[in-house]
Amino acid sequence: MKKKFLAIATVSMIALLTLGACNNNDKKTTDGSASKESSSEATSITVNDSNGSVEVPKNPKKVVVFDNGSLDTIDALGAGDAVVGAPTKNLPKYLDSYNKVESAGGIKEPDLEKINQLKPDMIIISGRQKDFQDKLSKIAPTIYLAVDAKDTWNSTKNNIETLAEIFDKQDEAKTKIADLEKEIADVKEKAQASDEIALVVLVNEGQLSAYGKGSRFGIVHDTFGFKQADDNIEASTHGQSVSYEYVLEKNPDILFVVDRTKAIGGDDTNDNVENNELVKQTNAGKNGKVISLQPDVWYLSGGGLESTHLMIEDVQKALK
Repeated sequence: MKKKFLAIATVSMIALLTLGACNNNDKKTTDGSASKESSSEATSITVNDSNGSVEVPKNPKKVVVFDNGSLDTIDALGAGDAVVGAPTKNLPKYLDSYNKVESAGGIKEPDLEKINQLKPDMIIISGRQKDFQDKLSKIAPTIYLAVDAKDTWNSTKNNIETLAEIFDKQDEAKTKIADLEKEIADVKEKAQASDEIALVVLVNEGQLSAYGKGSRFGIVHDTFGFKQADDNIEASTHGQSVSYEYVLEKNPDILFVVDRTKAIGGDDTNDNVENNELVKQTNAGKNGKVISLQPDVWYLSGGGLESTHLMIEDVQKALK
């Protein structure tokens, strides 16, 4: 009788232990599945960059940014804490708060070893680093957000919206884009209503290059609405090489000047365009409309929320 009782008790105990184990296993499976399901929600996103579609993390926590326009957009959207590396020696002044992040190399030559040590979730490049894109892509998903010189504002807006989608800041981006478009519309209306013609030149250690529509500084004409002093300027990355005699011949009412030397360093002894005797003879020189554009913004940045605003502030000086 005792043996029978012990046998029944043993079977009952085994059943209870088995049931408990099953329940625990069920709980673990349920918890594990929930955790897995939670972690899989929006962990990555596919976006279109200048080369096509690329899969990147959603809300990346560690980002290396080489494109200053993208950096200022990330900053303006309130996602700057994610930036762990940048070309700190080539940052424009308005982004100098990012000098505190790790240096990821030069603006034209990324430090691949350093970037690898940073273990970024995502890397953002500009055209200056395009030759390194394949190598960088082996470290982390890499996106190339170029600005289309033939459609400056729309491509800039697309890049802003792409970054907003990645960092889940669509509402912030929508508001800031709307504010910028009001500023653009205002300056464009005034520029188009004016009869004044404008010329954009870059000066580099005394040498001049002119830029028109479809060029890196084409935003002055295609977005801000200033009429060109020369409709036949060759559209190229480095501009059309010109002389001071050319400037006098075109006789712009407004002369916008980007000083490359001040942006990156060098001998700027002969860079004072405003004081050139031939420039003084132009309408721009006579009427005080030789406008020095912020060199670090125009040469090192552009294509971002903040840089576009700063560019608008610069060109507005010609409309006063």
